[in-house]
Amino acid sequence: MSSTKDKEDSALRRRANDRLKTLAPKDRPLWTEHERQRLVHELDVHQIELEMQNEELRQTRDNLESLVSERAGELTRANLQLTEEVAERRRGEESLQKAYAEIKKLKDRLQAENIYLQKEVAEEYNLGEIIGHSKAISNVFLRVEQVAPLDATVLLLGETGVGKGVIARAIHARSVRKNRPMITVNCTALPANLIESELFGRERGAFTGADARQIGRFELADGGTIFLDEIGEMPLDLQSKLLRVIQDGEFERLGNPRTIKVDVRIIAASNKTLDEEVKKGRFREDLFYRINVFPIMIPPLRQRTDDIPLLVNHFVAKFNKKIGKKISTVPKDTMNVMQNYHWPGNVRELESVIERAVITSQGTVLQILDRFHTFSNGDMVADQDVKQLVQMEHDHILQVLQKTGWRIEGKKGAALLLGLNPSTLRARMRKYGIQRQ
Repeated sequence: MSSTKDKEDSALRRRANDRLKTLAPKDRPLWTEHERQRLVHELDVHQIELEMQNEELRQTRDNLESLVSERAGELTRANLQLTEEVAERRRGEESLQKAYAEIKKLKDRLQAENIYLQKEVAEEYNLGEIIGHSKAISNVFLRVEQVAPLDATVLLLGETGVGKGVIARAIHARSVRKNRPMITVNCTALPANLIESELFGRERGAFTGADARQIGRFELADGGTIFLDEIGEMPLDLQSKLLRVIQDGEFERLGNPRTIKVDVRIIAASNKTLDEEVKKGRFREDLFYRINVFPIMIPPLRQRTDDIPLLVNHFVAKFNKKIGKKISTVPKDTMNVMQNYHWPGNVRELESVIERAVITSQGTVLQILDRFHTFSNGDMVADQDVKQLVQMEHDHILQVLQKTGWRIEGKKGAALLLGLNPSTLRARMRKYGIQRQ
């Protein structure tokens, strides 16, 4: 028995010495018997692994040297294979995480974009508000056809209610960007402290109350058009940032230093004389020149009264369908009244008057509201009458504002009681110098 064991030990020593010649330098000090036996034991356990020539497995084993030294007796071919599988799965998981993050980013943008697209679709795109054949409106149509196919910046000028938003949609619909969204920003409707985050977006926690990440309007409009309505109301400190976007197509979200690049066409609109605003120091001169590339002046309704019959018939048909009425006749004297009225609210006011008339009319004949008659009495409004009407409107707006506690928007707001858009009411307040006492 002892002889057999001696032979086994001798064989082990020979195997150890042979293996040492390949593992250790020739000048390595002689190893002790205990060390030799330990090495032989390790060789028995890992012989297959150590002799494998697969370079990838050898690299994997090298990376796991510390683990091998601690648990050499436990590692087997299955352990190494499992380690490889885990490493491969981890690499796959990291790749999937990157893909997931990119998909989530695109999904967030698409969801946010869809919200705005639904709003745009709900407004029923048509050119109804700018229907006409008068020389004044024909010039507008010509300008739209000239600039729409190009990528030039457009500035729409005109009084409140003339249809600047409809003109903007017409330009976008005739452009190469028509299959991308047109995002509308009403600069008067956004609170001054939120307009920057609305335009450029924000990260969660960028400021108090920023509970969620928000993609800005410029990012949503990437590849399409952004319509900046009432740009003359934009705060001066934001005008420089807007100028940078127009010039370079770059901006940063609030709370994130990473620069975002976008490709956006700019259509701006204002009811103010912007060159006068520049002289008064309320609008940046360099920004004015950037947006005034192709100005289009939209005439007020009182300067194209020949178009009123076409507009009236269009709105009657529109609200017949919407409300379910069958009005087919507009009396001649009623049409004369409308053509002789000065329409301070322009096409928007005409549309509102026709909608109310369709609602209240009985039968098939359009009956204009009495309130509308008191404004015109069927005659051209004389200068003195205009002054009286202006004073009446001033007083009426002031009374309603006082009644509502100076609340403009909402169910209990003055705009709803007056039948006006909140931005229109604010414009009237500025026009008449109405300020909260």
